[in-house]
Amino acid sequence: MAPATAAKALITQLGSPTITRGPMTVADASAKSGLALRDAEAGLTFLTAEYRGHLRVTEDGDLLYVFPDGFTKPWETKERWQRAMGAVTHALVGAGRFIIRAWLLIAMVAYALIFVAILIGLSMAGNRRDERGPGLGLIGVLFRAIADAVFWTARPFSPVYVYPYAFVDDGFSGTRRRDQRRATAQAKEDEVPFYERVNRFVFGPKEPAPDPLLLRASILEVIRNGKGRIGLSDVMRVTGLPRDAADPLMARLMLDHDGTVEVSDAGGIYYVFPEMRRTAAAADSLPFPPRGPKAAWETPKTQPPLTGNGVKHNLGIAALNAFNLLASGWVLAHGLTIGNLMLLFSKKPPMVLPDDGLPIALGVVPLLFSLLIFMLPVLRAVKNKLAEGAVRKENARLQIMKEVLTHAARKEPVSDDVLRDRVRVATGHEPTSKEITREVVALGGDVDTGPEGEIRYRFADLEAEAEALEEERAHAPEKEARLGRVVFGSDT
Repeated sequence: MAPATAAKALITQLGSPTITRGPMTVADASAKSGLALRDAEAGLTFLTAEYRGHLRVTEDGDLLYVFPDGFTKPWETKERWQRAMGAVTHALVGAGRFIIRAWLLIAMVAYALIFVAILIGLSMAGNRRDERGPGLGLIGVLFRAIADAVFWTARPFSPVYVYPYAFVDDGFSGTRRRDQRRATAQAKEDEVPFYERVNRFVFGPKEPAPDPLLLRASILEVIRNGKGRIGLSDVMRVTGLPRDAADPLMARLMLDHDGTVEVSDAGGIYYVFPEMRRTAAAADSLPFPPRGPKAAWETPKTQPPLTGNGVKHNLGIAALNAFNLLASGWVLAHGLTIGNLMLLFSKKPPMVLPDDGLPIALGVVPLLFSLLIFMLPVLRAVKNKLAEGAVRKENARLQIMKEVLTHAARKEPVSDDVLRDRVRVATGHEPTSKEITREVVALGGDVDTGPEGEIRYRFADLEAEAEALEEERAHAPEKEARLGRVVFGSDT
């Protein structure tokens, strides 16, 4: 029976909301509808896709089918309303997104323009009274700050501006490629909007969120390159995960990709994924064997940049914020509330301004705002300094893992002196005995003594795993990777 026909029969017999919204097995559906088990299973699979049902798996491997909305489609009405509302709100969402992303720049520029207007107005008012107004002494500083900002940030006036030439043809291809890469990087940097540079200055550059699918893809690539056989050492190598995190990850991969766990006669534990070997690509289609993903220690951990901006952009943002800071402090010092400003711009301004309270809108708020813009980068710099130890420990852990996995693959012990030397070269710091011991224990190592009494470590589990993988990959049947003959195709 066709799945659609079986689904129609199930709808007829199971149409009651009480039945359809509760979990049911294939046997339940077969008993209530009279369909054969295979037809009931095909019909439930069809209905799950059609009516957005859910699947549950028991600990015994039984499947339960659940249809929260029964055999109805209430989401279709919702989707029509969503499309209508989306057409109306599209422009508003775009404008709101820009305002949210650019609010720091908007606030900084708005306050700067307000202060510029106040200073120019006060200068003119002072000239009309034939005396030096309160803003005349600062007006020269204002225009000097503006000129410096333009000089350091605007192209092509900036002395640190790099012209985006494609390359210099000096006859050396290596130099041309290097110059072209620099020009490409410079072009990408020039495309960053200024409001994003302000956000970087205050909050730091956005770090891309790690993609768990990329992590799984790297492991699956190792599985395919290893003839469907993989060990925890391979997982740790490409992901950098500690052993206690790599073990549950492999358990999830076995569920998702039909894997099994095997144990060799010597006690080596490894995982087999025969289904992952099946491919339509010819084995000899590549000119050389695939290298596989990089090891985790090939890309050491680094501290994120403080702002991610160039020096000229940081100077321009700092100059603009410093002007707002000085101007707001000047407003507070002179008691220029909005009421007093209106008096100064009147036809007969008073010689002495009355005490009208604390300037909030033009004094306290921009002063605190400007101080916060300077304080956040400073706090991030302190945080990065404190985090240097964590980055150093992570790189030390990766170096220890590298040596352990390399020696275990050769079934050799690794000495304590070698581990210390690798960590010292990679991090520039002398590791403590506690750090070495902690990582060795986490990797399942045992203390051993060399022929000259030196301390060294053996990793029996990893050595047995490496031996088992070598043997299994050597005897892995090639038929696992081959597909059968194509007997029909819509393109033939």
